[in-house]
Amino acid sequence: MHINNILATLLMSLFCVTANAQSPTLQSKIEGIVSTVNATVGVSIVANDFRDTISINAAKQFPMQSVFKFPLALALLAEVDNGKLSLNQEITISKEDLFSETWSPIRTQFPEGTTMSLAELLTYAVAQSDNNAADILLRLVGGPEAVERFLRRNKFNDISVQATEAQMHQSPEAQYLNWATPAALTDLLIAFYKQQLLSKASSDFLWRVLAETSTGAGRLKGNLPQGTVVAHKTGTSGLYGTVSYINDIGIILLPDGKPMFISVLLQNSGEALQVAEQIIARIARAAWDFYVQQQ
Repeated sequence: MHINNILATLLMSLFCVTANAQSPTLQSKIEGIVSTVNATVGVSIVANDFRDTISINAAKQFPMQSVFKFPLALALLAEVDNGKLSLNQEITISKEDLFSETWSPIRTQFPEGTTMSLAELLTYAVAQSDNNAADILLRLVGGPEAVERFLRRNKFNDISVQATEAQMHQSPEAQYLNWATPAALTDLLIAFYKQQLLSKASSDFLWRVLAETSTGAGRLKGNLPQGTVVAHKTGTSGLYGTVSYINDIGIILLPDGKPMFISVLLQNSGEALQVAEQIIARIARAAWDFYVQQQ
């Protein structure tokens, strides 16, 4: 009977392994979602205490669009940590600073210009993706070159920031100068989360700003349970004919409080904005469901 029990246990174990092997993995689930969209999709996910990695076109270069405002914010806050800037310092914004042919809640609210703190200006640039705010901050930090130096200093070689918002609006080609691989963006999110790039105070400030981001509500957050914490940054372009880029990168907190790092970028999308956004939402939800079931 003892031997029979052992054999029965072994057979049951073999059955379980076979059954599990036939179950769709998260990788194949996301590949199935990606296959339904008319676009090149890049996906990079790191979860399960940094043990799991999901990658689709994760080493491919994608135009960041406004996602570049995340490394810009990191570079700027590093200067705050170095004592060269202060979140409390007042920034004067003139009417001439407010380019009219671009997305700018500041211009809408203060068409003649205004004065606000650096903290407020940074919040406009990140949480509301204000393009004029981003260019003002770029000038303050020392231009795209300063952001590049910050990235290289911290060993991020697959993220490039070389153009301002004004330049990207003036020339379609300039948008390709601000690029990143999905894997590098996820690594940047991880380094930020681990407070390897900024002080705790600056990290906490930027976390709050990212968590308050109002753009792209239908992307990473779109299919997640209401109240889920998502600290993220979006990027969008549909300005140049059929060329369209729809991005969202962020940190999603699972019910147990553990982070899931995710970058999804769509390139040359021939889909309507809502369809492309729903692809991002479906990818995020598939990852959410997979890891919630593991808890």
